[in-house]
Amino acid sequence: MNTDPEGIAEENRERYHVRDWGNGYFSVNSKGHLCVLPEKREDGPTIDFLEVIEEIKNLNISFPTVIRFHDILRSQVRLLNTTFRAAIEECEYQGQFFGVYPVKVNQMREVVEEIIDAGQPFDYGLEAGSKPELLAALAHNANRNALTVLNGYKDEDYIRLALLGRRLGRKIIIVVESFSEIALIIRVAKELGVEPMIGFRAKLAAHGSGRWAGASGEKGKFGLSCGELLRAVDLLKEHGMVHCIKLLHFHVGSQIPDIRFIKEAITEAGRIFVDLVALGLPLEYFDVGGGLGIDYDGSRSAGESSRNYTLEEYAFDIIDGLQIICDQAGVAHPHIVSESGRFVTAHHSCVITNVIDNIHQLSEVPCPGREAGEHNLLSAMRASAEDLNERNFQEIFNDVQQCKDDAISAFRFGVISISERARIETLYWSTLARIQKIVEEQPFVPEELQRLGELQASQYLCNFSIFQSAADSWAIGQLLPIMPVMRLDERPDVRCSLVDITCDSDGKIDRFIAKRGVEKTLLLHSLKADEEYYIGLFLTGAYQDVMGDMHNLFGRLNEVHIYGDDDDPNDFYIEEMIKGSSAQQVLTTMQYNPEIMARTIKKEIDQQVHQGWIQPREGVRLVDFYENCLADYTYLK
Repeated sequence: MNTDPEGIAEENRERYHVRDWGNGYFSVNSKGHLCVLPEKREDGPTIDFLEVIEEIKNLNISFPTVIRFHDILRSQVRLLNTTFRAAIEECEYQGQFFGVYPVKVNQMREVVEEIIDAGQPFDYGLEAGSKPELLAALAHNANRNALTVLNGYKDEDYIRLALLGRRLGRKIIIVVESFSEIALIIRVAKELGVEPMIGFRAKLAAHGSGRWAGASGEKGKFGLSCGELLRAVDLLKEHGMVHCIKLLHFHVGSQIPDIRFIKEAITEAGRIFVDLVALGLPLEYFDVGGGLGIDYDGSRSAGESSRNYTLEEYAFDIIDGLQIICDQAGVAHPHIVSESGRFVTAHHSCVITNVIDNIHQLSEVPCPGREAGEHNLLSAMRASAEDLNERNFQEIFNDVQQCKDDAISAFRFGVISISERARIETLYWSTLARIQKIVEEQPFVPEELQRLGELQASQYLCNFSIFQSAADSWAIGQLLPIMPVMRLDERPDVRCSLVDITCDSDGKIDRFIAKRGVEKTLLLHSLKADEEYYIGLFLTGAYQDVMGDMHNLFGRLNEVHIYGDDDDPNDFYIEEMIKGSSAQQVLTTMQYNPEIMARTIKKEIDQQVHQGWIQPREGVRLVDFYENCLADYTYLK
């Protein structure tokens, strides 16, 4: 067995699939710490997670904490745009690439501003799907060469806001999601005397795969059928506004794992595009929507948490497929638009939390010694434990299972006491632990023994809320890379699942990335009494940052924003710290009044002081304590 720290670090890179999901941004350094490579180079700037954590602690910022690496965010924006530009040049495609970032993927102002700034040289724009998102887009996307694409169902105010943007000289395209919106656009545009830019969302027969496949296909929620497209064209011609139609849009789902579905959609939408141009529509833009996946589990497969294609292949297949159709029809190549928010944001953000406790099984409790006059069930369990060897492990497994079941029945009927039941259960768990060690060395393991490891696994209690910080993990079983950020030069030795600090049985993670599929447990290190143990949940920058709920009134996490800096001794600096929710903030959100609550408690304490039950000095301290708790972070200290 390898005992060299560098060799063990390499083992852990493989164990936690760092190279597979990290997209070149993450590695393990010589200290056994996870690190970030903002330039994707081992010999380039390196940001050590433990150094980041120490600086966070020195600033008295509590965990759990969201850490944003803005260099990764900027890098992904550049990578998306340069890859499409390179494919356009290679294919000698005549149109340009105008990407837009979907604000819904992560609406945080700092994220949107960073994306807009990084995308400025590429005229990279925004996509909005609601009035609040449109308000943000109007204020932040001031680049007159960049697009603002408006999706989602619309009312009159939504249309008026869009036309306000047109009056400001912005390229704002209103995408028609349902036929009824067209009459509204026509009426408001004529009333304001503003010429709109209009897009049509086509409802394709082609549909995606994976968790979000239901968003596409003929039964999809959004879009116009072929018949509705033609009726829409006729209606706009009737009002002399057919020249306002600038864009054809379609969407085949988020996180598309299989490139085949993208190719099918491009072919069908491409045919619609050239036929609409043949009808006299001055279409300039071809919007392929979202769907560009990321490889959460690192398997590079068509599984739900992966993708079987590269960014380069994705860009080339879109450009090449559309180019062939346009050339065959003699139609000019349109500009290509994509709405690839998950790809842009996922890698830049992670959640770092500390492990508070190990909720372990009784196998780790010392076995009880023999006592005179002990019940025969306890004696039978002890005899089975003592007889265990490599030849009879399955027989002993069956015996201890039966003995444990009999003991529970005997306890229910008052035959054995709680102390006797406790001794039997302790012997049971310790025997299973010994059986598991034998099983691990066997070439063949009976099916009923294959789950022994899961049965005995510890639960690491982590200081965060699944519902706030990993909503997709709870709601749809999304796999997220999870691993320790420290002690990676040591071999992990505890198999466990993760549980959060909410009082909800669903507050757990028991699906983890494995070499072949999914495992119910994750291998982590034993906890040390004198050392904090930190783990990270990665690829949380898309949706997870903004989807969290208020379960147990745990609010938003503290955030730190990291920038790489070659001139800094640690290769980074913390540019900004944003405090997470305080107790009074989340209570106010739920219609409580913290000021009234504080006055109520003070009044009760004053009464106790007046009656002599509490000393005045202690009463002041208790009032201060309650008020400080209201102002404090919602997570554990």
